[in-house]
Amino acid sequence: MIFGIMQPYFFPYLGYFQLIANSDRWVVFDVVQYNAKTWMNRNRVLHPTRGWQYINVPVRKSPHGTPIHDISVVDPAVARTRILGQLKHYEKHAPYYSRVTELITRSFNLTSTDRLVDLNLSALIVICDYLGIRLNWALCSEMELDLSAVNDAGQWALCISRQLGATDYINPSGGENLFNPDDWSESGIKLHIYEAPDWEYTCEPYQHEKNLSILDVLMWNDPGTVRDILARSRAKRIYEPVDTKG
Repeated sequence: MIFGIMQPYFFPYLGYFQLIANSDRWVVFDVVQYNAKTWMNRNRVLHPTRGWQYINVPVRKSPHGTPIHDISVVDPAVARTRILGQLKHYEKHAPYYSRVTELITRSFNLTSTDRLVDLNLSALIVICDYLGIRLNWALCSEMELDLSAVNDAGQWALCISRQLGATDYINPSGGENLFNPDDWSESGIKLHIYEAPDWEYTCEPYQHEKNLSILDVLMWNDPGTVRDILARSRAKRIYEPVDTKG
């Protein structure tokens, strides 16, 4: 059983879906402190004239230390309208503009609460369904896990993986320095480290920008092409468990 555990990002970049596509179970990690100005409530798309711009959903002010699952969006309908307006420049050039705007609308409409985690989860469900990749998800805040033994950021994933009976855990290379590979080896869980696909696709008349939101990827590429890119990805490093037999 290969597990992926990540915070709920807002229409995340392609590498996020790479992890989902290569995992058997996905844990939406919503129990830690929410931090403002992160990928949880914003992402990047092409700017109408140069470079990139942020799209975001404003959230209500909360006390320091408020967990992600208690963060609320101020006005989802207004945010949706503004985001669709920011993407209007894609319409003349991007072949899948209409499909992508439908995905955004569906993501907002599928969300029955004003919680940020529910909106981000809805977006993951909608995008994964569109791409034809399985998303076997669970909200960490609803799993009744014992996380009392966690002392630092590098222990969250290992603690959760142990309790859920994972044989393998998958993580992006950007967070690799948080982990002690020996801890994973001794736990009997194989640790896979992935680097995001280095894929430059055509987006004329604009210049390609790396690691934009999945929305930009889907504006220019059909689901089958994206799925093939994800299917070809392989872990860059694997830390094997220690063989304790004999």
